[in-house]
Amino acid sequence: MNVPLTSQTIEKIIRIMGGGDRVLTRKTDLLSYAYDASFGLFVPDVVCQVKSVEEVSEIVKLANEEKIPVTPRGHASGLSGGALPVEGGIVIDVSLWNDVLEIDKDDMIAIVSPGVITADIDRAAKKVGLMYPPDPSSSNVSTIAGNLAENSGGPRCLKYGVTKDYVLGLQVVTPEGHIIRTGGRTVKNVTGYDLTKLIVGSEGTLGVITEATLRLIPRPPATLSLMAAFGDIVQAGYAITDVLTSGILPAKIEFMDQSSIRAVENYHPMGLPLDAEAVLFIELDGHPLAIRDEAACVYQLLENAGALRVQKAETSEEEEEMWKARKLVSPAIAKHKPTKISEDATVPRSQIPAFLKRLRDIKHQFGIDLVVFGHAGDGNLHPNILCDQRDREEMEKVEQAVAAIFEAAISLGGTLSGEHGIGIMKKAFMPMEFDHFSLEMMKRIKEAWDPNGIMNPGKIFPKPGDRLVLRS
Repeated sequence: MNVPLTSQTIEKIIRIMGGGDRVLTRKTDLLSYAYDASFGLFVPDVVCQVKSVEEVSEIVKLANEEKIPVTPRGHASGLSGGALPVEGGIVIDVSLWNDVLEIDKDDMIAIVSPGVITADIDRAAKKVGLMYPPDPSSSNVSTIAGNLAENSGGPRCLKYGVTKDYVLGLQVVTPEGHIIRTGGRTVKNVTGYDLTKLIVGSEGTLGVITEATLRLIPRPPATLSLMAAFGDIVQAGYAITDVLTSGILPAKIEFMDQSSIRAVENYHPMGLPLDAEAVLFIELDGHPLAIRDEAACVYQLLENAGALRVQKAETSEEEEEMWKARKLVSPAIAKHKPTKISEDATVPRSQIPAFLKRLRDIKHQFGIDLVVFGHAGDGNLHPNILCDQRDREEMEKVEQAVAAIFEAAISLGGTLSGEHGIGIMKKAFMPMEFDHFSLEMMKRIKEAWDPNGIMNPGKIFPKPGDRLVLRS
């Protein structure tokens, strides 16, 4: 594809949008849609800031007829390149479409427009004693449509599951411009193929999400948090296993290595243990009496696992400060070098200690600045490599190290991505995880839904010559 749009096509788009106020064609505007939070620079031909399903439907119908690439986009906080218009064409921007955020307390659901900020859903649910559990780190800026497209995770996923576990129904515009509804308002629904689960996590390659019906749950009445410092990173991994096999299921178990700890302390001093090779942050939630007993048990488990020290948050302010330290990791390490490569390989929980050891070995083998943190409780770690993409020699080592990280995860029974998605960043590695016929079946689904291949092309599926994208 990648054929510039004609002036006639632009005029058709403007008519569909009821004027040109929300149709962007100036080069300066288009450049602002050429990147996301990953790597690469791909300029679209036109951007449509949509606010209705009818607008999306008519634009996609036109695109399908004229075989124009279409890229759905929210706030572009994704880390795998899912919102990049790699073949130009039309960007459908849903970020202004945030007018519906309805909470139905009786049915325990939320009905939301695609541009609603994810954290706002949980805040609205909290007012009636409910909770929307998925909490990706970008939840205060990311749109719900983007989270649905990527099947985002977050710290609470250990206990509560990922985004797909809370999606009851969707309104979607298919690649041929048809408006369909999947699922509904009921908690149980086994009628026909589960198209809802197919769309969630498809990274915008099967359609444009225009509305979502989300499941809410009762909000736990209390939380209690602990921080444990360890002198050995692998020992911290074994401590995670001890907690998870104890019969207690925390809401969160988060991990920071020594580089993360020091980066946060340099960025915003908080009294973190600089002598520790790793720290664990654990949150328990539920009835106050129950989590008090669980905390005593977890405290003992951590000490028995060799923790240098275990600290319990005594007040809500201390608890908030504790979790603030974990949230500051990403901005803190970004200060260290100009380029930050964020990965999220995931392994079975039993392999967390082995994966931590492999990551430590990779760091020394390639002589790279590797920082490890993440959602260790569900095996989803974020190995971040700090580097300078202008240094060709360094970037060659980085590319080798990233491949080694994925090889380590796959060899331990893991997966390429736990929450960031594949996009353009990881598609070259898909054959590492899937055999030819598995990938072929995925392609057949894509072709059936999108016969002209217009919807978010260039994502997920590898092509000969594909490699890791680390250059803007």
